Amino acid sequence: MSNKVEELLNAAKFNELLHKKELEEKNKNTIVIVLAIIGAVAAVAGIAYAVYKYLTPDYLDDFDSDDMYDNFDDDFIEFSDDKPEAED
Repeated sequence: MSNKVEELLNAAKFNELLHKKELEEKNKNTIVIVLAIIGAVAAVAGIAYAVYKYLTPDYLDDFDSDDMYDNFDDDFIEFSDDKPEAED
């Protein structure tokens, strides 16, 4: 009789262990799925950024820093301290 009780307790413990392993596997699967989704979203975002950078024109190439100072001198009028002589 005690042998059957021991078998019953061992079977119950075995079922608990199997149930725990199933829960652990389920949790691992959930974590893997979440990480896969995050990775996919990051990959799509990276690809979108790369395409955006490739297709966006670079306006800094049109800007020549030497031209900025060439036209500046024409805007100023030079005055002299000499007063024009009065005409008679």
